[in-house]
Amino acid sequence: MERELYTQEHEDFRETVRAFLAREVLPHHDRWEREGIVDRSAWLAAGKQGLLGLAVPEEYGGGGVPDFRHAAVLAEEFTRAGASGLAIGLHNDVIGPYFTAFGTEEQKQRWLPGFCSGELISAIAMTEPGAGSDLQGIRTSAVDQGDHYLLNGSKTFISNGILADLVVVVAKTTPEGGAKGLSLLVVERGMPGFERGRNLDKIGQKAQDTAELFFNDVRVPKANLLGVENGAFLHLMQNLAQERLAIAVSAIAGAEHLLEITTEYVKQREAFGRPLAKLQHVRFEIAEIATECAVTRTFVDRCITELGRYALTPSDASMAKWWATELHKRTADRCLQLHGGYGYMAEYAVAKAFTDGRIQTIYGGTTEIMKEIIGRSILN
Repeated sequence: MERELYTQEHEDFRETVRAFLAREVLPHHDRWEREGIVDRSAWLAAGKQGLLGLAVPEEYGGGGVPDFRHAAVLAEEFTRAGASGLAIGLHNDVIGPYFTAFGTEEQKQRWLPGFCSGELISAIAMTEPGAGSDLQGIRTSAVDQGDHYLLNGSKTFISNGILADLVVVVAKTTPEGGAKGLSLLVVERGMPGFERGRNLDKIGQKAQDTAELFFNDVRVPKANLLGVENGAFLHLMQNLAQERLAIAVSAIAGAEHLLEITTEYVKQREAFGRPLAKLQHVRFEIAEIATECAVTRTFVDRCITELGRYALTPSDASMAKWWATELHKRTADRCLQLHGGYGYMAEYAVAKAFTDGRIQTIYGGTTEIMKEIIGRSILN
């Protein structure tokens, strides 16, 4: 079926993204994988190309186009290219909305131009060593000291943690408030007491820096409170549907790409004197994967349309995230199996997709949390 989601404008943008990847990302990505981090110059190049802050108003240096379909194109093309290092989706689709929706005018003028140019790289710090999906378990505290907060605690598994110049930290400002006692504080590079731990060694997405962060009596000015005090939970909930949809977009794009490269492989690879594609089992496997991808694509595209109409529900976003990421996991496993021993070799795209994509059922809310959200929406 022909997709009806995109216009010619989006397809023209797709060509721009592909050219950017070919010029600024793919020639360096193997080195970034070895080094565990991308060059800051790549962020500056992305900003110069207009790929950062797509939805940020033009007066702050952004694209001024709050059309998530452009973000979807970016996610699809970066996924197809296997370019997991440059976390533009995190920067644009997860963190950007917090600045534009909850930032004061002074904050927007101070941070957004650099956000859009690539001079200020962003991260969001929620997860702690003892608190993953459970926001009520957060122990990082921010004590009101009059004109500033005194921030203490630690975070882990923070994407962009090494490179980040702006870190949106979820901290407890009212100890007895539970999830409703949390606030968002923007910690800036160079603030005394803000330290970065090791760049964590992951099984996939190795070019994407992921770090431990430590806050020891960090004086965070009240001017760096993002949104309202004790309002973090509601702020986070407001943007989670888009965040989860963005992950779903990458997941289905990755599954479709795996189907594409595996289809070509089984046509060419011979066993028992004939191409693998002539074996009934292989044909059935490809048929099942293709059908699951087609059905999932239809639902994810509909969710993108609903987001554009401001009608995407948390439940539907959770369905998309759960189903698409689990589909990618199954597809990567099945496609690697169809590649045989070659699928286990790191030089093959299927092997990289197998390890890079595994995290998708975990970050942005685990599959189990997605099912809980869906179940509650139906049964409560």
